[in-house]
Amino acid sequence: MRTDDAVADIAAAVDGIRRWSGDSRVSIVGWATGGHWAGAFATKYPMMVERLVLYNTLYDGTGQHEALGRGSPLEDPHRPGEFNASAFGGYRFNTRASLFQAWNNSIPIAEKNSWRDERVAQAYGDAALASDATSASREPPSFRSPSGALADSFDVVTGKRQWTASALGMPVLVIRSGRDFWSRAQDAEALANEAPEAELVTIPDATHFVHLDRDHAGRAAFLSALTRFLGPSAISPQAD
Repeated sequence: MRTDDAVADIAAAVDGIRRWSGDSRVSIVGWATGGHWAGAFATKYPMMVERLVLYNTLYDGTGQHEALGRGSPLEDPHRPGEFNASAFGGYRFNTRASLFQAWNNSIPIAEKNSWRDERVAQAYGDAALASDATSASREPPSFRSPSGALADSFDVVTGKRQWTASALGMPVLVIRSGRDFWSRAQDAEALANEAPEAELVTIPDATHFVHLDRDHAGRAAFLSALTRFLGPSAISPQAD
């Protein structure tokens, strides 16, 4: 699945929501690669989007990214500047444990459950495995994760943009966690600077998974920014 495929999927979902709700526009919240795809959808179908939230999303292609850019495992060693499709294939197998390595590394205290609720972490792992009906057929159980998200991310950080924020004609909220391992400060700044009507909120000590962490670890600030931006008082009534 690449950007065009994701945009088509979002379009189908939005069309369904518009039909049953009777509203002509929806607001969209996109996280990480989901934010990249949400931005692509919003630039293609701006008339369907009321407000857009992009958090911990890649965008700027002028700098380096150790994990996702040039010189990273994502780059084809035989074709510099190209995604290593032969190594990653159409999808990768991810175990429950693989979901927590980067998350754990970004939490600045030894007792991880003080930063996030153990029950939330358990539910997150359960939901990921449940997303693939074949997960229990492997040991340890694993879910298939399409590699297109990594290919799109490699393209973004190496300067191959698939959409431009200047085409976002709706109010945009850009949120970035200070401890994010995925997006960089320059990504959030570029989005906020280029989108015509954008606001940038940085949550200094939050992780990439801020929406799943405890309130004191950034979730309260994250939800406050979301509800303020998406609340009824912030959205104008839609014409029939």
